[in-house]
Amino acid sequence: MFKKLLFITIFLFTLDARENPFMPVKSEDFISSNQLVSQTPLNRATIKLPSDARILQSVSVRYKKLDGSIATQKIELQNSIDWHLPLFISQSYVEGYQNKKVATLYKKKKIAQIKYAIFYSLGKKLNVVTKDKRIRSFTLTNPHRVVIDFARTSHLKHYEKSVKGSIFKKIRIGNHKDYYRVVIELDGYYKSKTIKVANGYKIELQ
Repeated sequence: MFKKLLFITIFLFTLDARENPFMPVKSEDFISSNQLVSQTPLNRATIKLPSDARILQSVSVRYKKLDGSIATQKIELQNSIDWHLPLFISQSYVEGYQNKKVATLYKKKKIAQIKYAIFYSLGKKLNVVTKDKRIRSFTLTNPHRVVIDFARTSHLKHYEKSVKGSIFKKIRIGNHKDYYRVVIELDGYYKSKTIKVANGYKIELQ
């Protein structure tokens, strides 16, 4: 009888010690695995796209919610873009942002000249001022470049010029029998077309 009473007393004491076994006692430090960790506030993040990017179809943002779960929000866009300009994600408004490199890129300037031709760049366009007739034009890759052959019998020596801060990054000109060849190296991947204009030819990239 004594043993039975002792067993019941110990059992009741145990129940009083822990009313709910799934909750911590007051002396324990309870930390949820979903609790958000303090992070640096977002100022501005930058995404640089490759040179063959042309249309921004959508933007997705993956974020953590208050309860620690992960969600995604997507915006459909379908907008044309210039890959030279970076994309920003920001929660701070920056007024009058100017990119000096891009501003220089879209300023008309003479980038090369030989006796028979002058080359002017303006953004994604290159004007070749010449009286010589184009025989053919085509593109090559690795690196991506536009090749134009102009009809002329001459004793032109090899010409080469690197153009800093331009889409048309290097121009090479070499003499061949009955024509000279202009090789225009580009800073990325483009579709190109060569158009006859009043003062020569215009190369347009897209």
